[in-house]
Amino acid sequence: MEHWVAFPGLGLEFPISQTFLKFEIFGMTVDIRFYGLMIAIGFTLAVIYAFHQAPKLGIDRDRMLDVVLVTAVVAVICARLYYVFFSDNVEYYLSHPDKILAIWDGGLAIYGGIIAAFVVGALMCRLRKVNTLALFDLAAIGFLMGQGLGRWGNFFNQEAYGVNTDLPWGMTGDIIQSGVNGAVEDPMSPVHPTFLYESLWCLLGVLVLHLMFKKLYYFHGQLFGAYLVWYGAERLVVEGLRTDSLFIPGTPIRVSQAVSVAAILGGAVLLFVLAIRAKRQSGGQLQRIVFTVPTAEAVEETAEEPTVTLQSDDRLSVEGVPTENAIQTEEDM
Repeated sequence: MEHWVAFPGLGLEFPISQTFLKFEIFGMTVDIRFYGLMIAIGFTLAVIYAFHQAPKLGIDRDRMLDVVLVTAVVAVICARLYYVFFSDNVEYYLSHPDKILAIWDGGLAIYGGIIAAFVVGALMCRLRKVNTLALFDLAAIGFLMGQGLGRWGNFFNQEAYGVNTDLPWGMTGDIIQSGVNGAVEDPMSPVHPTFLYESLWCLLGVLVLHLMFKKLYYFHGQLFGAYLVWYGAERLVVEGLRTDSLFIPGTPIRVSQAVSVAAILGGAVLLFVLAIRAKRQSGGQLQRIVFTVPTAEAVEETAEEPTVTLQSDDRLSVEGVPTENAIQTEEDM
């Protein structure tokens, strides 16, 4: 079914569809929705990024993938359950259990996925003997990638929008005007495209954390802590504009804003504690981690694949290649 969206202040209007592709297989009709497609693209790019960067942190790629695959499945399920539990329609879902996991219809609470991902991820890291904080640093950038792209699934579903606005980039659409995904004071007037605000902030966060990883990386857990503060600050503000917020039952408190405050405080405390620990380990002064990588010639000459390990002075070195063929670099991206 065709829908439409418009940005009146910019003079733009165009048709959109919630379905990217529809086909039949074995007599069954399969719909590939843009919502799921955007999440899948974000997840794929996040995994590719982590796969490329993992050796720098001494993380075995195969073990990392074990952690990522299990965690991803649990995170998506928990993101949906989180949404269902705090939804105003929880009684509907309980009476229609087949709809509880119908994520293709929209309705994932990102905080539910984030919390589950890091809890399950920590357990999987311990099980697969992967450095937890190091992997969480890569996951932080990956989450921002996934969130930045995944929010465009909300655009195709015309959801996760805000209250009315007279700003030039205010948007409207047939589903928005119906109010089914969040009632506004004046359905015929433009609303804040809050999905866009979050998407841009998350993609900017990818750049900020990546540059931090290259230029200002002092200890494992640094990017994870920065992610909690970065995303928590944005969500705390933008959530106040949304019309579809989930509330703590019996209170006027928005769940995401409460979690955002906890994320900001938790991230700040984590950064402080890890920084103090890193200073003690390095003799009283933070030392930036410098990655050591082999040249292409060195890799070809060795029978075994080089491995990266973290030394006691918080520097990374490569084993399995001749010392004279190893180089230290701060810019290998």
